[in-house]
Amino acid sequence: MKVTVTGSLGNISGILTEKLVNAGHDVYVISSRQERIREIKALGATALVGRLDDEHFINNAFKNSDAVYTMVPPSYGTAAEIKKVGDVYVKAVKENSVPYVVNLSGIGSHLPDGPGPAGANYHNEKQFDSIDGTSVLHLRPGLFYSNFYGSADMICQQHIIGNNFGGNIILPLSHPHDIAQVAFEALHHRNFSKKSSLYVVSDEITGKEIAETLGKTINIPDLRWVEFPDQQLLESLLKQGMSPEMAHTYIIDMGIALREGVLLRAYFKESQRVLPGATGFKKFADEFAKILF
Repeated sequence: MKVTVTGSLGNISGILTEKLVNAGHDVYVISSRQERIREIKALGATALVGRLDDEHFINNAFKNSDAVYTMVPPSYGTAAEIKKVGDVYVKAVKENSVPYVVNLSGIGSHLPDGPGPAGANYHNEKQFDSIDGTSVLHLRPGLFYSNFYGSADMICQQHIIGNNFGGNIILPLSHPHDIAQVAFEALHHRNFSKKSSLYVVSDEITGKEIAETLGKTINIPDLRWVEFPDQQLLESLLKQGMSPEMAHTYIIDMGIALREGVLLRAYFKESQRVLPGATGFKKFADEFAKILF
């Protein structure tokens, strides 16, 4: 089967590509960076270099594909950019009559005017769902475990971790490995039909529990969760080099929605939320400690 994978060799796409190649599929990986070509070839896949918002390029990349995996990288930092890439994907799927699509969406994508990327994900899901004759599976992960690596300095130097929401809010978290595994099984077995969505959550845990678990694992027992004011967190993100658009889209606005209870209402109504056999936060804490030290 010919499978086209977007997302280059990112946290999910890299693992997914390796799994698909090992299962015998003919895999084409889209990347915006020429320097990724060698790594993609080393995995046994074919590299396609170009921009995700280039209609002509994406149309050619999806040509003759039996299935595609679609995602919009965080570098597309506004809702408008996310929608634009989604529209390019949808047009290419239609024009090439791609029979199967696994689309990486996100929690909150049930909200038409949702915060952060949620509203754009809603738009993209609806556009994919309008395609006749294509089976589409939308994966809705929670917050990524891998985001905590960006807080490593603050954890080790200041003994704090946090965001712009309190430590008692229950957070659905996802390991990129678990998302890649679900995407692989769907693409490999093509065991989905029509249009559907699936929450891909590895664990549910509060900020306070995150601090306690990480603190014990990395021997910083006084590690605590801190709720930062929106403006303070924004200024910190800008100092780290994040653009204002990306900071608001992926962190500030999402945090506000979490503390106001808007983002997760639909998720908490689901009967099956956490994936059976998924990577619990304690196991991730062990991974975090190995990388950190």
